[in-house]
Amino acid sequence: MGSPMRTLISLLAAMPWCGLARTAAGEIDFVRDVRPIFERHCYECHGPEKQKSGLRLDIKRSALRGGEAYGAPLVTGNAAESPLWKFVADETADLRMPPEGARLTATEIATLKDWIEQGAIWPEGVDRATLPDLADHWSFKPLTRHEPPAVRETTWPRDDLDRFILARLEREQLRHAPQAPPVTWLRRVCFDLTGLPPTPEQAAALAENPSDAAYERVADQLLASPRYGERWGQHWLDVARYADTHGFEVNTEREHAWPYRDYVIEALNRDTPYDQFVREQIVGDALGQDAATGFLLTASVLLPGQIGADDASKRLARQDALDEIVTNIGQTFLGLSIGCARCHDHKFDPITTRDYYAMQAFVAGVEYADRELHTPRAEALRAEAEQQRRRIAEIDRELARLAPLARPGATGAPSRPPVNPRGNSERFAAVATPRVRLTIIATNSLEPCIDELEAFDVDGVNVALASLGATVTSSGDTVVADRHELRFANDGNYGNSRSWMSNEKERGWLIVEWPAEQTIDRVTWSRDRQGEFTDRLATDYTIEVEDAAGGWRLVADASDRQPLLAGPAPALAELGATPEETRAAETWRQERAELERRVKAAEDGRLAFAGTFRQPDEIHVLFRGDPEQPREAATPATPRVLGNVTLPETAGEQQRRQALADWIASSDNPLTARVMVNRLWQGHFGAGLVETANDFGHSGLAPTHPQLLDWLAVELIRSDWSLKRMHKRIVLSATYRQASETQAEAAARDGDTRLLWRYPPRRLEAEAIRDTMLAVSGQLNLKMGGPGFDLFEQRGGLSGFKPIESFRGEGLRRMIYAHKVRRERDAVFGAFDCPDGGQSAARRRESTTPIQALNLLNSRFTLDASAALAERARRDAGDELAAQVRRTFQLVYSREPSPAELDDAQAVAAEHSLATLCRALLNSNEFLHLP
Repeated sequence: MGSPMRTLISLLAAMPWCGLARTAAGEIDFVRDVRPIFERHCYECHGPEKQKSGLRLDIKRSALRGGEAYGAPLVTGNAAESPLWKFVADETADLRMPPEGARLTATEIATLKDWIEQGAIWPEGVDRATLPDLADHWSFKPLTRHEPPAVRETTWPRDDLDRFILARLEREQLRHAPQAPPVTWLRRVCFDLTGLPPTPEQAAALAENPSDAAYERVADQLLASPRYGERWGQHWLDVARYADTHGFEVNTEREHAWPYRDYVIEALNRDTPYDQFVREQIVGDALGQDAATGFLLTASVLLPGQIGADDASKRLARQDALDEIVTNIGQTFLGLSIGCARCHDHKFDPITTRDYYAMQAFVAGVEYADRELHTPRAEALRAEAEQQRRRIAEIDRELARLAPLARPGATGAPSRPPVNPRGNSERFAAVATPRVRLTIIATNSLEPCIDELEAFDVDGVNVALASLGATVTSSGDTVVADRHELRFANDGNYGNSRSWMSNEKERGWLIVEWPAEQTIDRVTWSRDRQGEFTDRLATDYTIEVEDAAGGWRLVADASDRQPLLAGPAPALAELGATPEETRAAETWRQERAELERRVKAAEDGRLAFAGTFRQPDEIHVLFRGDPEQPREAATPATPRVLGNVTLPETAGEQQRRQALADWIASSDNPLTARVMVNRLWQGHFGAGLVETANDFGHSGLAPTHPQLLDWLAVELIRSDWSLKRMHKRIVLSATYRQASETQAEAAARDGDTRLLWRYPPRRLEAEAIRDTMLAVSGQLNLKMGGPGFDLFEQRGGLSGFKPIESFRGEGLRRMIYAHKVRRERDAVFGAFDCPDGGQSAARRRESTTPIQALNLLNSRFTLDASAALAERARRDAGDELAAQVRRTFQLVYSREPSPAELDDAQAVAAEHSLATLCRALLNSNEFLHLP
């Protein structure tokens, strides 16, 4: 009947006589005496229409279970300990029930007391309502293989799946559409399976020989193409809400998120069985697919610097991080909104709060972080990078020999160049020491920033690296999560995005200490080795080493450096180097820059934002999802409606994820195969048999063809979970081959074409539009994998994102390889309902807005593509304008222009240029829609 009271009951002195008076009436009857009290005072908030705090009092089973704020409301035989009676009897309570309206009379309170004291007898069968059995739902029932139904028209079906569609059409007295022309099917299947149009040559070949064998060859070729994984990888990444930034207000870059994107594409291209695909994304670290567990971390997350320093804030952030993992698993693989049970039992589905936290226990050891990959490719990159680092060290030793020795405390003419934000070498006589200190006395502005502090022994090894066991301390830090942190001062990574910043203006110090004493002869430091920033540069400083007595010995400072210049640093020749030394130094610097680029690429290839795994947290059921109000412990277990997989509290971290993966990927799980074949169907027809692809629960929509859904799910399992086999069956079916022309009667009765009396046309997605514009204009760069190209001038951060307007090289790759900034849509194609990575996009909505037309007509991207398309047409067709126009139609529409179209198009091209005609064609409905 509400939230728990903040004060215990203090019984009123008058209560005993009320009880005696009521007892005289004899035994209390629930129907006659108690239910009327509930009806008058309680049902408004805890009845059939509303259940505040999760308490319902008109049904016995629900009432005795209690609400969210306390346990069972009745303690049989003891009214004083029964919350139900306390809430109505204590006149001094702040949360007395009912909170508004007429209070219970003394007689009514006494009746409740007597009823509880007499045993709270609530007879069976007297309730006026019954609770529905939430487990009695089509999606929770075991898969059933239904035989294809008999149909009157036996010549139309090409596959058993067609019989299910036709049987429903015949039952509804609707007619299927005729078969689409061969080239219409070809454009449809090319876009569906690869996201790219057919070439004019492919269209001509199928038009000339439209046999069933030719159709099958086309399907096989498309499924074997590497473009298939890119196309269907995008569908998967939409659901998993993949992005290359962390999200929230800071939205910093996830530098190594892309290996998960590449894993998805590669796994789909090699037709990884779907059950294995599921397992790899949950426990890929045990299956030789380290990058696959990036799935667990695709959602937004707060970084350490964004979380309050107090323990309560850290507990809440951790709880949010775990919630994102459970939510991702539930909606992606199971099509269930399990996350809705975080604060209370699911309002619609049979998933309790305990079920939710038991699911959390499976992933309670997962941390959002980069992890080193241990694949053959990663190991090769690691060896390559190590070899390149050794060569860099050799070059540094050679360059260091050319640099003058530091003369700390010098009073004469400066002998060393001015400080440089890109890097400064401090060379001195070799000295044995366990640590070094850099003290900054002044800067050119603001708090000093150091992107790397290094100390080299006489063999050229940087002993200050954290990876070699060195530790770093400071005078104080300004922390910007994942950008400016103390740990970045000696992590071996250069650039402002991984640097240390002092918390004092123009001053601060860093100390790096290595595990054992080393003999060093050089210290280097830089503000930004990548050269993007020149502020916060130390202009006055000291370098000291600890001597044998534990004191500090000065080995270098700024006293012998030339004043800071606005221009470039002086050449070696100006510092006394010979011409030969100057030429050698320039050669070494060029080689070093190239080696650093290659090392960076190798480093990027061996790290993935795929999680680290540790001893699992102790998980408790949380009252209303509040980490500060833990209740009973929760051990790993699946939702009871779907199985009984349980693990003890002592189960290891990887063992937990393995058990979870095996349960989801089991052929006995009623949801996994259903959810996936529904996603396949949606990808080919625009909507799934279940329109709510992420919600197969009570809040979702029922399947239009339930028997077909189960038949497809069983077929997927029987086909060894091969997704490509399912694609092939669908695209060769008569249902898929239908024309898209409308029928007035069918449209009036089924305007959304859910019964598939025709092929439902739809607009291409944002990525397919962009990729196709590049493809037909001959610009598309088919390079696969690796870090994404930029759509904006920055890759993450606090401020707005300025879009890049013209692209070349890497920027002409397929859009799936763009660096995806969370909650920031592409300037041109984001208007075409492209998801922003904030939430799972189970199905892209299809809107029509003026900004879409304006973007596609006037953007620099369209102008560039139109010019490139015109140039390609001239190159392919020669100097005759009519031939150029025909070639443009072949490239854009996969067909020849009609005589009238040719006349009109030729006139436009002659008057306004061929590029203008190309621009018009790229904005046409025929180009933008799937036929």
